[in-house]
Amino acid sequence: MTRIALPTDIEALKDFALVQYQCAQQERQRAESFKAKLETLEASVFGRHASEKLHREQASGQQVLEFVDLPHPPQEAPPAEPVVKDEKKKHGGGRSRIPDHLPRQRIEHTLPEEQRKCPDCGETMQPFGEETSEQLARITARTFVKQHARIKYACKKCECAPKIADVPNKVIDKGLADAGLLAEIAVQKFGDHLPLYRQEQIFARDGVHIPRSTQCAWMGVVAQLCEPIVKWMKIDLLKSRKLHTDDTVIRVQDPGAHKAKIARLWVYVGDGDHPHTVFDYTRSRSRDGPVNFLGNYSGYLQADAFGGYDVIYSGKTVIEVACWAHARRKFFEARESDARADEMLLLIAEMYAVEKEIRDFQPHLRWEVRQLKTVPILNRIASWLEQHASGVLPKSDLGAAIRYARNQWRALTRFIEDGVLEADNNIAENAVRPVVLGRKNYLFVGNDAGGKRAAILYSLIESCKRHGINPVAYLTDVLTRISTHPAAQVSDLAPAHWKPTPTAPV
Repeated sequence: MTRIALPTDIEALKDFALVQYQCAQQERQRAESFKAKLETLEASVFGRHASEKLHREQASGQQVLEFVDLPHPPQEAPPAEPVVKDEKKKHGGGRSRIPDHLPRQRIEHTLPEEQRKCPDCGETMQPFGEETSEQLARITARTFVKQHARIKYACKKCECAPKIADVPNKVIDKGLADAGLLAEIAVQKFGDHLPLYRQEQIFARDGVHIPRSTQCAWMGVVAQLCEPIVKWMKIDLLKSRKLHTDDTVIRVQDPGAHKAKIARLWVYVGDGDHPHTVFDYTRSRSRDGPVNFLGNYSGYLQADAFGGYDVIYSGKTVIEVACWAHARRKFFEARESDARADEMLLLIAEMYAVEKEIRDFQPHLRWEVRQLKTVPILNRIASWLEQHASGVLPKSDLGAAIRYARNQWRALTRFIEDGVLEADNNIAENAVRPVVLGRKNYLFVGNDAGGKRAAILYSLIESCKRHGINPVAYLTDVLTRISTHPAAQVSDLAPAHWKPTPTAPV
């Protein structure tokens, strides 16, 4: 623009200058927003992942919100209903105690007879007591061979047909691996994130060659045998009053395209009466995945704001519950470019302080406390969102965070309606985390069948973790007995109901 093109009227010139100033301000805010996004992206790729917790002293210039003490559960409540909070023991700096359940190997340390001579009379000293100390030891896993010898029997007087013991059951017909080895391989891959090629190297140290292709075939048989258990778990899971769900990426080899394609593993976590964790594999993140899995499910569904769930919520039988952790994360990312986000983070922290106090309360008590304490906080949050909605750029980080919270408000506040609900979807996010850790090691699955096998084995292993069960012991026992177990009683083999086979007397 030239001087000739500028307006000559003073008022018009002022209006022109004001417009230019506003445009410059918008460009500056956009530049700051892009800079914050770039820093966030760089931190997620190259840096350490910082906690999203906001310490009150970090909110510069903001009023510190003091958390009031919550009331104790009503005294008139039946004494058997309130759950006693099990405080986690904090380990100090001293040496931890060796668990009593571990077997002990007694090693006696004696003195040679010449050192047991009495220095006064020369007689041999006699034992009268002992001092004991303990060390924690471990025998490294070793590969060995089970040799089954079937004894033959014949009558010396007659020429009748000889008899021989039955062939022991094998998990894989004519296979070399027993149930314990198969369970160990499965848990090391899907529980401990150890790819099959690394397990191949571990076996090689014992001088045993078990190619990863063989191990992969074994895992296929294990998944096929266990599939009826997971199918029953899914049926029972869908009877839950509430479900948590989340999904994550898993890469699948696609030889025809000469590159890996992107598929999905979804996790569904049932409530306390149907305590199963079930995974589902789909070739994409389309809505067909959760629609097909949930079928005619009726109840609460807590998830992120993925648009594919909209068709499920539109049926009115599935009630949407949103996640405050997602909403909080957006304000946390916005605080780098706009300090006003700290105000919202402090309000959300106050709400979570209430959740922490009532975490182990019975549902009806959780509901009562939320009505008393959480509802007023949510009203303050709603007022803050309304107040600042028109004062930020819609495309700024803070504007996007406010828009997300307002659009999801009904679902975000659903948790105050029922004490069984949670404020966030961290239960599902934690359940899907092992897949994220695993894919960093094994990188991809071979095909769609491999993705489905992974879903089956993740379902069993993560359900074992949920119930505090050793997954190796569980799979070893289940694989040993599943071929002869009645199909009508498959529920007995689910981790939630499993009881190990009593050890036969030696």
